[in-house]
Amino acid sequence: MTVWEELKARGLIAQVTDEEEIKEMVNNGKATFYIGFDPTADSLHVGHFMALCLMKRLQMAGNKPIALLGGGTGMIGDPSGKTDMRQMLTPETIQHNIDCFKKQMERFIDFSDGKALMVNNADWLMNLNYVELLREVGAHFSVNRMLTAECYKQRMERGLTFLEFNYMIMQSYDFYMLYQKYGCNMQFGGDDQWSNMLGGTELIRRKLGKDAYAMTITLLLNSEGKKMGKTQSGAVWLDPNKTSPFDFYQYWRNVDDADVIKCLRLLTFLPLEEIDEMAKWEGSELNKAKEILAYELTNLVHGEEEAKKAQEGARALFAGGANTANMPKTELGEDDFTDGSIDLISLLVKTELVPTRSEGRRAIEQGGVSIDGEKITDIKYQVAKETLEGEGIVLKRGKKKFNKVYAK
Repeated sequence: MTVWEELKARGLIAQVTDEEEIKEMVNNGKATFYIGFDPTADSLHVGHFMALCLMKRLQMAGNKPIALLGGGTGMIGDPSGKTDMRQMLTPETIQHNIDCFKKQMERFIDFSDGKALMVNNADWLMNLNYVELLREVGAHFSVNRMLTAECYKQRMERGLTFLEFNYMIMQSYDFYMLYQKYGCNMQFGGDDQWSNMLGGTELIRRKLGKDAYAMTITLLLNSEGKKMGKTQSGAVWLDPNKTSPFDFYQYWRNVDDADVIKCLRLLTFLPLEEIDEMAKWEGSELNKAKEILAYELTNLVHGEEEAKKAQEGARALFAGGANTANMPKTELGEDDFTDGSIDLISLLVKTELVPTRSEGRRAIEQGGVSIDGEKITDIKYQVAKETLEGEGIVLKRGKKKFNKVYAK
């Protein structure tokens, strides 16, 4: 199976331009391709995971990835998939987020010896002359055509700022610059980025002539990948300080039965033949497939040692075992207690088992909270400090969220 055939078999490719030429380039290691990452937070999340895995696959096949960090586009904000304007970030925050992204990307992509590049679009976007940009770039974009793009259509009724309207031009200009500076001949992005990417391809051909070589490809499930990054409690981050390896493992261990095989194909590097065999599994066997998925992805992001710890901790809890050594832990200090105790709702929020007090109250009332296996339904329940001293307690929300809590 060729590289291109495998990408399609795994369900990664949705739309392409000039498929035969793209196939030839990818299969023969001739693609220099980019994927953009706007630094809207200080960590990548699960929604970026598919893109990182794709970059790794293509690099392994001899192609050259460019990780484009959006120091410039991050100043504007992508309106795609947004009902309201993104929060404006300061230049200092954007730079901090970029520094965090760099460290995480190096776990996936080999940047040594020119095998991959990491560049920042602030290098060319921040110094643009506005009138010059309008003449040299803006003249190649039809407003009528831009307004038919899905990324703008969904915002027109609620209000689209002129700032955000420029995002397509900025992203298109990125491809134009990468093509000229680094010989980038291919771009990948989510299915919600299709219009923006076509704008880049068109700009290259208009500015440099019809012979200019530039391709666009979208990932079939990148928009779904963004949904993967969200849970009821917020985002699932790749930074272990924001989402612990145990919680990361648990997230994948608890995917829906209908999604486990799809996730194995999209995100792991297991052979397709092995995954096809798992696709025949039913019932309780799917739990084994989920365990494999969780271990493989935790290993990719956090390393083998953390993956083993997370697996051991999860198995102990699912089996009702007492080994809590590898469970997420929360240590409470004197300031957390009032008159020698802490209320259960505050404890749920403190351990991040719920995002808000109101959700904590609902979880207790619905019988979804327990301490050391004992269900607690009293929303005014108090936990004494002395109970938390020594070994502490295991606080549980629902069937899948645990935290070991102890006091100094």
